[in-house]
Amino acid sequence: MEFNLFMGDIVESARNEITQAGFEELRTPEDVKEALSKSGTTLVMVNSTCGCAGGVARPAAASAIHYDKRPEQLVTVFAGQDREATEVARQYFEGYAPSSPSFALLKDGQILKMVERHEIEGHSPVEVVNKLQGLFDQYCEEV
Repeated sequence: MEFNLFMGDIVESARNEITQAGFEELRTPEDVKEALSKSGTTLVMVNSTCGCAGGVARPAAASAIHYDKRPEQLVTVFAGQDREATEVARQYFEGYAPSSPSFALLKDGQILKMVERHEIEGHSPVEVVNKLQGLFDQYCEEV
């Protein structure tokens, strides 16, 4: 099988998994700027094709948002695929090194906290759900 065809299937599956969970995909720098300029809380999932994204981060993202408190906006960028969009999103994550997969919680376009790859890789989805929901408790309103 051709490598690009194989990877295309993996990428498409990863995109579908997170958008079906309710996250809006931001594929261009303009999409990112528009979404992150909105007022309120925003959770950005930095998606990737690695095993910890598929086995931990995306399942955790899909589960964590079914909670009494959650961000007003759920968005995603895809590291290694939508490079320019991801680069612009990372400009909002001041003080944090590039990390994928990861989650960034912002309010009014300002970074509050991140759950970085080292807090995802080697952890269970439930542990990541608990981290995210802890941030939701701290920074988000009840829905």
